[in-house]
Amino acid sequence: MAEEKQTDIRQLKSPINKEIMNIAWPVLIELVLSSLFGMINMMMLGNIADHAYAAAAVSAVGVTNQPLFLGLAVVQALNVGGTALIARYFGAGKHDRMENVMKHVMIISMILSAPLALAAFVYSDQIMTFMGAQPDTVEIGRLYFRLICISYLFQSFNFSISGSLRGIGETQIPMGVNLRANFLNVIGNALLIYGLFGLPAFGITGAALSTVGANLVASFLLIRYLRSGKSKLNFSFAHPFQFSMKTMKSLAKIGLPSALEQVALRAGMILFIQIVSGLGTVVFAAHNIGMNILSLSFTLGQAFGIAASSLVGRALGAGDANLAENYASRTAKIGSLWGAILGVAFFFGAEYIVGFYSSDPEIIRNAAIAIRVAAITQPFQSHQLIVAGSLRGAGDTIFPLISTFLGILIIRVAAATFFVQVLGLGILGAWLAVMLDQIIRWFLIAMRFQSGKWKRMKLA
Repeated sequence: MAEEKQTDIRQLKSPINKEIMNIAWPVLIELVLSSLFGMINMMMLGNIADHAYAAAAVSAVGVTNQPLFLGLAVVQALNVGGTALIARYFGAGKHDRMENVMKHVMIISMILSAPLALAAFVYSDQIMTFMGAQPDTVEIGRLYFRLICISYLFQSFNFSISGSLRGIGETQIPMGVNLRANFLNVIGNALLIYGLFGLPAFGITGAALSTVGANLVASFLLIRYLRSGKSKLNFSFAHPFQFSMKTMKSLAKIGLPSALEQVALRAGMILFIQIVSGLGTVVFAAHNIGMNILSLSFTLGQAFGIAASSLVGRALGAGDANLAENYASRTAKIGSLWGAILGVAFFFGAEYIVGFYSSDPEIIRNAAIAIRVAAITQPFQSHQLIVAGSLRGAGDTIFPLISTFLGILIIRVAAATFFVQVLGLGILGAWLAVMLDQIIRWFLIAMRFQSGKWKRMKLA
């Protein structure tokens, strides 16, 4: 009897693992390579011959990234609702409802993005100064920030389509589009930052111009795919948009807590950056390099979290809560294992990795400290991101909000203030605060999952 049970478990795990990887690997490749492309872009800026300009340019990117991420977070939160709702309809066989949900998400994304982009464009100097940027960073980064605001509109539009496609498991398409766009971005950066082949050397402004062009190309490719008829998710201008209050309520029920979570996350990051930026331009540049590398480690948890969200949503849509739990548990185990392996690589290769960004010994020393602390947090971070993805796929977005609010907005900021400003631990103290935040969030999310309450969430 025991042998039969073990056989059944093995038979169950194999197809589950296959389904997980079929969805996760394109997302993982997309996110990893996107992070790598972002790392390459920062490396290009960090290796500009003028060291003072290079340090200010790297700092400017770090300063402008946080308000940009805050804006994107609003759109991503909406996408959480769209992905979960489309996954439920897909699992329940209600394919006729999926297109209208996607159109709701696309339209609302643009309505939300436009005023945010305009405000950031107009008040770019004030925002950078508030973020703790020094006058040289503001001067160098002004035009970069304003061009990124334009790019943000295209990026928001792209997110809404990609999130919808991931809800039905079509993750290879966003991957392919993203890779092509990022490849063009890197080529454009090389040409416009350094002025290759007789082109003007625009420096950091060249990086912004390249980003705008890449996101515009991505928008075109995604629309072309939806219009091709190859997707299970139909998109036709012949099908008029039909406003649905029921859909809006479902999107708000899932998306609003996610939006507040992202606001809390970015607010905490802004306060955190203000603390770190007070350590000086060189240390802050090292911190930004550390955060850039850390973004690579996020990709594992994010990729498997997206897979878990889609699969859990589909299983619950089909009325199979046990299958949903199997999807969530197996995804967390696989992703956490790979997160631990990546942590080991980061820990022992810290100086080597940072060396690609800068030849400044002080920057290398400080950034290596940050990376080693981050490496220790990898198992906790990966598991937390994946399980939180499972909860979001079920529509349980309140608890991720609570954990993020407590973790980053209270624990991280308070700990960083104590470690950096009271104990004087410098960049080590700042990143110890990051580690403490991640462990707290991991514990809270794990407890929520174990409760099983997420299985009973009603979306529509």
